[in-house]
Order: sequence, then structure tokens, then C-alpha cells
Amino acid sequence: MKVIKRDGHIVDYSPDKIENAITKANNEVSEEDRVSDIQIRNIIKYIEGLHKRRMLVEDIQDVIEKRLMALGKYELAKEYITYRYTRELVRRSNTTDRSIKELIDGENEYWNTENSNKNAKVVTTQRDYLAGITSTDITRRFLLPEDIVKAHDEGIIHFHDADYFAQNALHNCDLINLDDMLQNGTNINGVMIEKPHRFLTAMTIATQLITAVSSSQYGGATITLTHLAPFVRSSREFYEKKYKARKLTAAQINKFVEEDLHKEIVDGVQTFQYQINSMTTTNGQAPFLSVCMYLGETDEYKDELAMIIEEVLKQRIQGMKNEKGVYITPAFPKLLYVLEEDNINPKGKYYYLTELAAKCTAKRMVPDYISEKVMKELKINENGEGDCYPCMGCRSFLTPDRSISLGNIAKAKNYVEGKGKYYGRFNQGVVTINLPDVALTSGKDMELFWKIFDDRLELCHRALQIRHKRLSKVTSDVAPILWQHGALARLEKGESIHELLHHGYSTISLGYAGLYECVKYMTGESHTDNGKGKEFALEVMQKMNDKCKEWKEAEDIDYSVYGTPIESTTYKFAKCLRERFGRIKGITDRDYITNSYHVPVFEKIDPFEKLKLESEFQKLSPGGAISYIECSNLENNLDTVMEVIKFIYNNIMYAELNTKSDYCQKCGYSGEILLNDDLEWYCPNCGNKDHDTLNVARRTCGYIGTNFWNKGRTQEIKERYVHLDNHDSDEE
Repeated sequence: MKVIKRDGHIVDYSPDKIENAITKANNEVSEEDRVSDIQIRNIIKYIEGLHKRRMLVEDIQDVIEKRLMALGKYELAKEYITYRYTRELVRRSNTTDRSIKELIDGENEYWNTENSNKNAKVVTTQRDYLAGITSTDITRRFLLPEDIVKAHDEGIIHFHDADYFAQNALHNCDLINLDDMLQNGTNINGVMIEKPHRFLTAMTIATQLITAVSSSQYGGATITLTHLAPFVRSSREFYEKKYKARKLTAAQINKFVEEDLHKEIVDGVQTFQYQINSMTTTNGQAPFLSVCMYLGETDEYKDELAMIIEEVLKQRIQGMKNEKGVYITPAFPKLLYVLEEDNINPKGKYYYLTELAAKCTAKRMVPDYISEKVMKELKINENGEGDCYPCMGCRSFLTPDRSISLGNIAKAKNYVEGKGKYYGRFNQGVVTINLPDVALTSGKDMELFWKIFDDRLELCHRALQIRHKRLSKVTSDVAPILWQHGALARLEKGESIHELLHHGYSTISLGYAGLYECVKYMTGESHTDNGKGKEFALEVMQKMNDKCKEWKEAEDIDYSVYGTPIESTTYKFAKCLRERFGRIKGITDRDYITNSYHVPVFEKIDPFEKLKLESEFQKLSPGGAISYIECSNLENNLDTVMEVIKFIYNNIMYAELNTKSDYCQKCGYSGEILLNDDLEWYCPNCGNKDHDTLNVARRTCGYIGTNFWNKGRTQEIKERYVHLDNHDSDEE
């Protein structure tokens, strides 16, 4: 017999627990009101004699009460009822002890693998997780309606970041307005930070600002190197003045200025890279940072920007040293390289940067590539013009309509009326719908599918409204760096951020997962087939976009469809689907479901065909979308990398190449660390399986993870089809 506990978990039947509960009640009454050991055993036999395959724990307790009363032991029955009620109070009042103990003891699989960029053994991470356990508990018991909690537990939807939701001040991703803070000054912890006058100083301050911002929210953050380019010119002017004062010749001045400026750029980039990877935010990790490299953002400082981009790429190619002093692939910052006419055309002035980016991708998995051409086709502003800008945080994009009318509120010091505002934008949070669950619940009845889909989308809508309403109570005082000192806005002390949640200033995301499994179950085809599968998939995507548009028009809140990364939730959704519907071949027989609109990882498909197909779905995922191809070692095949990059420029808005660059500290092997059939990582050279001495970097959900993954994500990584092999046979 199995016992179904109050939280829905199923455990083995244990007669000892029944005997223990009755014995405890027995000890609280007088001897004449007690039952004997034989009578306790008879009660247990009676329960077992019911021959139930499953029983609710409450039903077992009801049987015990009735049997005690049948024996005439009314006082004992009363005491047992009191014991049962007391236990229920304890359960309701303390729901975190076990989770906390398992976290501290390193026994909780969820927390150990919750985030591949967090080490749950480290005290700073544990501190964040301890707060997260408390926040999740408060969120579940007090802040969310029971039906939303139930839907979350059953994997029907996923209410993201409940471990931060108890604090109403926290939100998701940011597009940091570094330009405003550096040019106009800012404030950290009550200390005024004035405009720097040198590039090295600006880079140092930038890392401090990024860390402060990242500690005031829980998602990713993005900056652009364009905001740092003016300080290269400031440094140049400093050196020119210095050498002119020494009465040197023009040739000498130029030589020394270029040497000193180059050294400062090298030092500045190195400082930035070291500090970003060595600093720890209040979230228990390095800042979850993306860095944009977009030459088209400036005309005045384009050459200075190119110098910074070049050095950033060179230092990323080199990598960062691990504890053994060996250069490895760092997870952050994530690099975003924008492709445009000046750097994609072999005759373009900055083509050399794209060649350097290709080399970096082959070695270190970054940068990711944004096509200015395609983005401008997809992101049309209120003036009918195409726009190009970096994603916000990890993968969140702004929606196409970004008309902002805030009157006198929150204007950054660099705000220009009527001009599209990108930097200073943020995301309010995410709720994700489990698309395969909608399909399986419908039983392939198409009419029923659309009805269930409507109901589930409205459930997500209500959950998103709760996120929005919670943030709407926030004032600027809770995070001055964000709301008062320029990172996102310039509000007055005590001023509400409410208006920034409306009018297109920020987004809120309807996430989705498992489009492939949903389509496969309903149509029998993959959405990669140019038939009813693909047609149905596009209808599903359009439906979510139509709903977001409907909600936005009604509430003036920028709802947007978001291709959710779901690093750990992909495993949770898969387990929940199997519990609800059993093991269905090709649908629920893996420990993961497919991310967003992606082609399933195991499907064999040409890399260019994959990118072209997924570009159609990126159009319908305006709040977050990234595509990738899986690659073997391409360090000796940079021509192929360049071909892929050019294809991205012409065909898809945002894409990346997944390569491998691992290291075994025990034997010194550098290459690809492998997975065996038991999903254990091992060095192919010496067989080492110790995670503490293996440096493994894999693209997880748009970003690089380096701290290993849960069972579901690990299986997904193992099953990835390599779309692009190394065809350089001359090296064989």
C-alpha cells in the first residue's frame, strides 16, 4: 500500500507510524482509557485488511479514530484527535525546517543543482538559499491564492523566483543606464560617485555599479561598452596633454600616447573581467552580467568603442585561470556582439572584429550574435523605424512598441523626449505555462485544447497581475541605486515606482515551455515539419501573443511572450507530466522537456535549417528568444564559424554557437569532458569523476553554466545532437 501525504507526495505505507501515533496518545490518558498493544496491532490489521492500493493519510487517521471509539476508548480518541490537530498546526506553522537542514547538510538535490552558476556549498550561496526557502514558504502560504500554488506544484504553470517574491522590492532583469550614472554621477551606499576622467577609473566604477545593481534585483543585467567609449577619449586627451607639456615632437607624442592608451585599455578590461568574476552579489554569485558590443550605437566614439571591443575579445579568448593556474572558460560576462554592415562585410572597416569574435566563439562559446538587420525588421518603433538594442539581462527583450510617456516622472539625466529609451528598462517577473500539460489534458481533442489553453493562460495572467501589484507598492527608497541614482530612473526619495510599471517602461513576461512536446502529441508531427505540426505550433505562439496584446491594451502593462530558460524547471515539468499522465513515448519518457520553441535537442537537423526555422518562432517570442547550434571543436575551422555568423546576420535575430572547452585538474586534459550512461561526468583521459576537479562549461539556457546541473538538464545535455561537426580533415 502507498500513502498519499497532505502535500501530494506518495510514500510507502508504514505500520510503525500508526503504532507510534496511538502510543503517544495512549501515554496522555489514564490507564483505564488506554488500548493494549494487541488492540493497536488489531487496528493496524484492520487498516491493512482494507486491501487499498493507496490511501490518503487523512483517511487512515479517520479509520483510527473510528476504531478507538468502537472500542469505547472515547478519551483516547479525543486525545488522538487533539494530537492530530496539534501536528497539523505544527505543519502549518513550520514548513521549512527540513529544507533548511537538507540545504546546510548538502542533502537537498534541488538546491544543489538549482542554478549551474551557484555553488550550494559556499556560505554566501547558502545564505541566499536560506532566505529563499523562507521567501518561498511565505509566498506559498500567504501571498499566492491556493489555486495558483496548486497549479505551480502540479507543474501546470511555474511561478518563477518565489524565493525572492516575499520581498516586494525585487524584480527581474535590467538594462542598466550606465551612461547616465557615469556621465552625471551617482551614489553607492550614500557615497557620491562623480564622473570619472579616465577609462581605467570608469571601468573600475562600472564594476562597482554593476554589483550594486545586481544586488538590488534577482535577474540578469546588461550594459553596453558604448557607454564606456567616451572615457577612452578622455584618457587619450590626458596623455596628449601630458606629453605636450614635455615639449616632445608630434611623432613622439603620438607614439607615447598610443602606447599608454593601449596599456590603459588592456588594464581597464582586465580589471573589469577580474572584478566581475571575483565579486559576489547578495544573490550568492558573481553578477549575472551581459555586455553588449554594438558599433552602431555611436558615431562620435566608434573608433574608441572598437578598441574596447577588440581587447574584450582578446582577453576572453585567453580565458581566466582556475585554481590550478590553467586558463579556462568563464561563465560571465556573457558577450553580445551585434552584426552590422561595417563588421559583416569583408570590406567593412570593422570586419577584423568579427573575425576575432569568431575565434572567441570557437574557443570560449561567446559572443552571442545579434543581427542588426533582422532585429530592425522585427522591432519597429512608434515612428515606424526599426530598432536594435541588446537583450535585457539573460534573454529578455523589449517588445516592439516602446512608446513612453511619463510626463515629468523618472526622467534620467540623459533622457531625450521622443527618443526611444532602452537603457533603464527592466522586467517585472515571469510566469511560465507548461504547454505539454495543456495538450495531454485535452486528450488530443482540439476543441478542448483551445478551451484549456484559454483557462491556463488566464491563470498565468492572474499570477502575473499578482507580481505586478506586489511591485506597485515599492518606493524609490528600497533600492536607491536603481530608482534614485540613475541605473533605472531618477526618482525623488519616497517616490513610488508605480508609473514605471506602466506605459511601456518595463516588461512583464508570459513564459512558455515544451512547444515541441505539445505539438508532437496533438498532431503526431514535430514543429520542424513543414506541415500541420508547424502550422499548429505557430497558432499556439500567435495565441499567446494575442493574449498579451489583449492584457496590455486593457491594463497598460507591457505583457510579452518570453521563451523561458527554465534551467531546473525543465526537469520539474517532466516529472510532473509523468506523474499526471504516465510514461508516453516521445512525450513524457525523458527527464526534461524542450525549452521554449526550440527544435528538440535529439532531432537531427542541418544547422542552417535549424536557425532558419527557429527564426520564424523568434518573431512570435518578442519578450525573449535565443537560438543555438551545437558544435564540435571548431578552433581549426574558423571559416565555418564565419559562414554561420554571416548566416545569422541575414536570417535570424539572436543566435549562438555551443562549443566545448573543458579541463581536468587531475591529469591536465583539455577538451570535452564526457557523460556516461549513468549521467556521470568523467574525464575521457583519466576517468576522473570528481566535480571539484573538473572544469565543465556548457550552454544551459542561453548562458554558460559551470557548476553542473540537475538530472533532467544533464540528460538533455547528453542527448544534444551535434549540428556542426569539424570537417577540417586536413588536421587528422
